[in-house]
Amino acid sequence: MNRRREVFSVGISDDLQATIADMVDGRRGILAADESSGTIAKRFDAVGVESTEEHRRFYRSLLLDTEGLGQYVSGVILFEETLGQKNGDGRLLPHVAAEQGIVPGIKVDKGKGPLAGAPGDLITFGLDGLEARLQGYREQGARFAKWREVYPISPHNPARLGLTANAEMLARYAAVCQGCGVVPIVEPEVLMDGDHSIERSAEVNEAVWHEVFHALHRHGVVLELMILKPSMVTPGKDCAKAPPEQVAEYTMRSLRRGVPAAVPSINFLSGGQGPEEATANLNALNQLWHAPWQLSFSYGRALQEPALKAWQGESGNAGAAQAALLKRARLNHLAMLGEYQESME
Repeated sequence: MNRRREVFSVGISDDLQATIADMVDGRRGILAADESSGTIAKRFDAVGVESTEEHRRFYRSLLLDTEGLGQYVSGVILFEETLGQKNGDGRLLPHVAAEQGIVPGIKVDKGKGPLAGAPGDLITFGLDGLEARLQGYREQGARFAKWREVYPISPHNPARLGLTANAEMLARYAAVCQGCGVVPIVEPEVLMDGDHSIERSAEVNEAVWHEVFHALHRHGVVLELMILKPSMVTPGKDCAKAPPEQVAEYTMRSLRRGVPAAVPSINFLSGGQGPEEATANLNALNQLWHAPWQLSFSYGRALQEPALKAWQGESGNAGAAQAALLKRARLNHLAMLGEYQESME
């Protein structure tokens, strides 16, 4: 790690530290608004909205124009097309976010596919040309990036190759980011799909995190200048849901076994949890006991779903949609403090 520090110029090191300081403050989380064109089309279809470029621009502008959002959200992950889009006043959307004190970031992976030699496992693409793309994204206002690797759970997955190959991709991405002055969000998502037990989920998450941090160390990634975006430890979605206290207990135990204390923030993905469920589980984690990391959120659908339902593609519903988003952001802020209660819903 010391070798890596020496490689950074003073300016790059200062940029990375400033971004971490702006994003990790003990009270705010990250809004994931980086859905690919295919994913956002599915989200829009669920509320009867066609996924045109204008609809996507209007909706994401609606999110970032939400007055007061910066009280509860410190960063926003954007999709590539959003970096160049403007709100109704003609301001670039990354600038709209920054004016609220929300750090703009960018999803940089290029999707996933089968991992050769490991049937059932997946691998993410997009390392080619990453450094040049990051330089361009920085010029457009992005200060952090996100890369997602996906791990299915089955009796045979993830295989040893699936663990090592995905960890290597995350580490190579993170090293390139830090070299460009961009804070990396490292996202190893263990999928909820299946009927596996919470014990099996804990076993897989621990194995994934161990492998990821071994790879990050090999590549000289400075842990203090990155953010981890992991799954919570839950049973498979085909099983009965675990209560928040159990999710918190298993998640915290696994984190303590696999994640170094040097990491400043753990911003959980929701991974198929509903809005209320994701908030209750985060609250239980922050009530359990003091952790060496900030325990926060980086939710997509679990923050946006109520806003999408309120919007319905109608410009006249923008205010209701923004109110729904602000409420969910505020409740997750309270969950970070361990002060959320179900009655607040």
